[in-house]
Amino acid sequence: MKEVEEKVLESGIVIDNDILKVDSFINHQIDIGLLRKISKYLANSFENVDKILTIETSGIAFATGVAIELGDVPLLFAKKSKSKIVDPNAVYTAVVKSFTRNIQSEVTVSKNYLKKGERVLIVDDFLAEGNASLGLIDICKQAGAEVAGVAIVVEKGFQPGRARLEELGVKVVSCAVIKEFKDNKPVF
Repeated sequence: MKEVEEKVLESGIVIDNDILKVDSFINHQIDIGLLRKISKYLANSFENVDKILTIETSGIAFATGVAIELGDVPLLFAKKSKSKIVDPNAVYTAVVKSFTRNIQSEVTVSKNYLKKGERVLIVDDFLAEGNASLGLIDICKQAGAEVAGVAIVVEKGFQPGRARLEELGVKVVSCAVIKEFKDNKPVF
């Protein structure tokens, strides 16, 4: 999507030719007009979706937009924090490593909300190493749900995320794919 690429070039900040900071329009403050366009683009790339699955927190806004565009399908998000009121036997879990934070989190999804046979679209803001998507795919497998695909706002194409997902036979659609960082600038 040209609009995403242009916004990344205009407002994104590359740190040490490694990290792309897009908090002014994607994951701290959100450009709502761009969110609408992204949601429509991603939704039009997939069919027969029963549920949207994302991981808290940055993916929720875009997952919501895609859920609306797909006809108000239910949206479910994996939680990163543990709750005292949740029975550990009543949730699916996966360990997910964050590329930007360099930490591992156990994410959970209630067994009440993810069912066998559902076609699930995973939506997230970023794809780098693919860890978040792989964790959500694992949760879908635990539930017996089918992964319809992975929809991403910005992909760092020079990292192994897409390849890791496609090795599993998962369709990946990204709005913008960065080929490399050169002199702290993204190259599409």
